[in-house]
Amino acid sequence: MIHTPPTRDDILASATAQAMPPRDMLPGVALRNRFQAMDNMARVFAIRPGERVVLLTDPLLDRRVVDAVSGIAAARGAGVREFIAPTTQLTDCPPEAAALVRDADFVMSSWYAAVNAPLFLKLRREEGQRWVKITYFRNLDLLDTPQGRFPPELVGEITRANAGLFPRGRSFDMRFTDPRGSDVTIKFTAEMVDNMLDTNRWRGSTIAEELGCYVHYLPAHGPNIYDREAFKREPGRVAEMEGILYPQWGIGFEQPFAEKIGVEWKDTEVVAVHGRSREADILREMIVGGKVTELGCGHNPKAPRFTAYPAGPNSAGALHWGINYTTPSNHMRRVVPNWEEPPLHQDLATFDTTVKLGNVTLIDNGFLMALRSDAVVQAAARYGDPVELLEAFVE
Repeated sequence: MIHTPPTRDDILASATAQAMPPRDMLPGVALRNRFQAMDNMARVFAIRPGERVVLLTDPLLDRRVVDAVSGIAAARGAGVREFIAPTTQLTDCPPEAAALVRDADFVMSSWYAAVNAPLFLKLRREEGQRWVKITYFRNLDLLDTPQGRFPPELVGEITRANAGLFPRGRSFDMRFTDPRGSDVTIKFTAEMVDNMLDTNRWRGSTIAEELGCYVHYLPAHGPNIYDREAFKREPGRVAEMEGILYPQWGIGFEQPFAEKIGVEWKDTEVVAVHGRSREADILREMIVGGKVTELGCGHNPKAPRFTAYPAGPNSAGALHWGINYTTPSNHMRRVVPNWEEPPLHQDLATFDTTVKLGNVTLIDNGFLMALRSDAVVQAAARYGDPVELLEAFVE
């Protein structure tokens, strides 16, 4: 009798065919992973005994997050007070919350205003308040994700390696290209680089222990490779920036763009949106006249590769182009009414950009070159296999 050799279809039809580990996680492994993430969280929230802790929250935040942070504070003998705003979309501190915030040593915030409200900036710079922003920690179950248990100190090492690629003491062009034909240039001066890199986030501080610090938890978002810190947030100052970007996606759009939509800039202002699709029309109405205020870069290789919501992708090497405009977008108000950011902002995402700093490659086709620096690889070896930790992206 002639044996019939198995075909690929036979293998696929088999109920027992398997060449990869099982997806289901054993309870003991899940428990170990959870405690690793919990320890990361406890270290990031570096609350000190006797401190006055203020939580600036919103009604849609998972209450378990509030309870978890309150528990860390209680374990350290710190007092906690909470102010619940009606939305995260605040662009400034509500007057009724000002006195509470002024009295704090440590602040956790879910509000959009956390990053640049004048009072909050003043308190960090002059009073040394320490802040944790939780845009990416709105659900306690995120502790059970790969990015939740990725070591925050390793994110800091990646950030420092990334900062080390920036030329110092001279001007250069930061140039963005991709397979779709994008070509955008931002002209950097030595002063801009010094201003931007002289912040706690670019120094790789992912633990909220440095006076005046502002860190993200989960530690993945930013620091931005261009933002207003390049000019110390001086009103009216912007970079020389021109070119055209063909983004792959944007917040408030259900699917990546099918059409090659072009966004054209001049000195950080969107001067035109090219395209004939419905999505191009929406973007044209939304962002023309708006300005790039941040160019965010993910630094956590375990953050989901293609997740752009709520404020741009966080996977190492993925970019988001944050644009502020003046008239609230009705499209955003319709499709993401409870978005964590106001309808005066858009984050366009690219996952395959090459970024050059003069002749230095910062990102190669979406891969953050800092992941292969000797210091990062050596640091990763303390936690496991460096290749798995740094280059096995979560898609």
